[in-house]
Amino acid sequence: MKKLFALILAILMVASLAACSGDTETETADTNDTTAEELIMGTNAYFPPYEYYDADGTTIVGIDAEIAQAVADKLGMKLTIKDMDFDSLLTAVQTGSVDIVFAGLTVTEERQQAVDFTVTYATGIQVIIVPNDSDIASVDDLAGKTIGVQAGTTGDIYCTGDYGQDSVKQFQNGALAVAALQNGQVDCVVIDNEPAKSFVEANEGLKILDTEYITEDYAAAISKDNADLTTKVNNAMEELKADGTIDAIIAKYIKAE
Repeated sequence: MKKLFALILAILMVASLAACSGDTETETADTNDTTAEELIMGTNAYFPPYEYYDADGTTIVGIDAEIAQAVADKLGMKLTIKDMDFDSLLTAVQTGSVDIVFAGLTVTEERQQAVDFTVTYATGIQVIIVPNDSDIASVDDLAGKTIGVQAGTTGDIYCTGDYGQDSVKQFQNGALAVAALQNGQVDCVVIDNEPAKSFVEANEGLKILDTEYITEDYAAAISKDNADLTTKVNNAMEELKADGTIDAIIAKYIKAE
């Protein structure tokens, strides 16, 4: 299992460097249906198990990709996924570059001023990754430390707000933040619990502290100028929640402990 995660993370990091030169797109629906309206999803595909590239490095998979596909199927639309920097996603949906954002995106008051959120579909927990021999034992020990985060995430927002910009180093994705932790560039990484599990399993000498930084709700984001789509997606997601589809997708990637 460790080799599998290590392979996935290696692919993520290589793909991440390639993605710096521009956004990439992945079509996940039946491309033979040329009449279907397109639903363009924006994401940052370096956040397993919510979104990441498969072993071939060509297709974006994960919880968000599957939920988005299920929504598109309900709406009779063809799903296309655009991979881009996380901190550009809300701008992309506001300007119409994408129709919807599924990206392990936390609902916050600030973000609600910029976009509309769908019904929530998952709960995220921000946790702290440290080396096994770290003197950091809880959130109370973060003062004076250098904290690695993925740029634009709530981990970034909260840590910058709590400890100041000088104490926080932003990285394009979680894999790069964890690599910086291993190299001694940062003292810890604050990130969602599920990708944290993947990163720790793939990298010897790291652990997740038995303490939560914050708990939050995940939802998809849609432009405030596209209320009709928000209504349609919400209706589809409520049906998918009611029939157990969303729970089954999440359970496929996140095993009950």
